[in-house]
Amino acid sequence: MDFGIGTVVAITVIVYLIGAGCKAVEGLNNKFIPVICGFSGAVLGVVGMLTMPDFPAKDILNAVAIGIVSGLASTGVNQVGKQLTQ
Repeated sequence: MDFGIGTVVAITVIVYLIGAGCKAVEGLNNKFIPVICGFSGAVLGVVGMLTMPDFPAKDILNAVAIGIVSGLASTGVNQVGKQLTQ
């Protein structure tokens, strides 16, 4: 089974950029950033399923799950980077 890891990494990178943009917004509480990243990943997962033939999910529910996990992985990448530099 071809997992399509490139598309999952692409979602993670795009959502990381969305999260960084949210962090730059004045007045936005940082506790909402993981929720925004998860929701953005879910949307991108569905878009990926509908537009990319090699996307690892073939139904909406799995596409949303893959997107959410990819979106939350971007938050984890950010936290790993912060912990390594402290």
